[in-house]
Amino acid sequence: MFAKTRTQLILLLLSFSCASCKPPTWNSDNRTDYENRISWNLQNYHKATLLKTQWNAKAPDDVLKLRMAETNRVNITVLQDSTGDFSTITQALDSIPPRNTRRVIVSIGPGVYREKIVIPRNKHFITLLGDATNPPTITGNDTASIIGRDGMPLGTIRSATVAVDANYFVAVNIRFENTAWHEIGKAGGQAVAVRISGTKAAFYNCSFYGDQDTLYDHKGLHYFKNCFVQGSVDFIFGSGRSLYENCNLNSIAKKAVSITAQKRTNASLESGFSFKNCSITGSGQVYLGRAWGDYSRVVFCYTYMDKIVVPQGWSDWGDQKRDLRAYYGEYKCSGPGANLTGRVSWARILTDQQALPFLGTHFIDGDTWLLPLPF
Repeated sequence: MFAKTRTQLILLLLSFSCASCKPPTWNSDNRTDYENRISWNLQNYHKATLLKTQWNAKAPDDVLKLRMAETNRVNITVLQDSTGDFSTITQALDSIPPRNTRRVIVSIGPGVYREKIVIPRNKHFITLLGDATNPPTITGNDTASIIGRDGMPLGTIRSATVAVDANYFVAVNIRFENTAWHEIGKAGGQAVAVRISGTKAAFYNCSFYGDQDTLYDHKGLHYFKNCFVQGSVDFIFGSGRSLYENCNLNSIAKKAVSITAQKRTNASLESGFSFKNCSITGSGQVYLGRAWGDYSRVVFCYTYMDKIVVPQGWSDWGDQKRDLRAYYGEYKCSGPGANLTGRVSWARILTDQQALPFLGTHFIDGDTWLLPLPF
């Protein structure tokens, strides 16, 4: 993949040109180490930005493949009354050949589609397109505890109504659902509406409805714009590096739970969630995030936070060593839930410079793959 190759090149160049920018060794008795780590993050951001500019002067193969795919689009339609090319989404996706090299726009008519969708890793460049005035609904109700065809529980990863393993996936005006409800105190209730495991994926004007573990932001680079995400426990979770812009996060919690559970297991991983110009509404009491991984990274910028956000703001999930390792930041947020008075001592109130790496599509290398929508 281009992102992986380019990242390796950037890291190699940084190792020669910025040997002194290695992350500091953590010392729980020295808060200066934390500030040094923020400085290291900013230095790497500026270095990477410069190197990306130089790198982009010559388009890599993956960028050329993306351009070729976009200039050779194919349109197919799904209508439940059988007046389109196909009557189910599954049929339409099955018609796309493996190792597809063209952008295939699957236009889906209004209606409720009770299908379990899996887009395999060898079917790139697929777009699911719905009508903004009457978006189609893709729905399911699998949970982690349900027994699959192999006789084993599905687990969280296979509970998804829609699972995307391919790269360059786009969804526009689609409602994704998992209607299974979380029963407090019962194990195996994880019920994913969408799992996105491919990289360079974008969602526009989509909604994600679920309860526990609604949106599995599994891995890769992802962009969410003008989306609605609803759930209770950890309803945005995973190891992705994702930017959420102008999104509404709506809690249906009945107790104190967390909106995000970001899994970043070591400081060298470039994963994390950035929320910009979003809103947090709903019921219950919510933490902005809890640290699934020791180095969990989540930042909220320019976000409206309703009173449902607990004063502490963040949770280390009962592991105090994460207090100095997790990167949880807030920047110019508003609303009653954004009152910083009661925040945990290890939460970061970011300066302009510290917030900069998280404020734009550069956070997800968007200059190399995010393209204007053609419709």
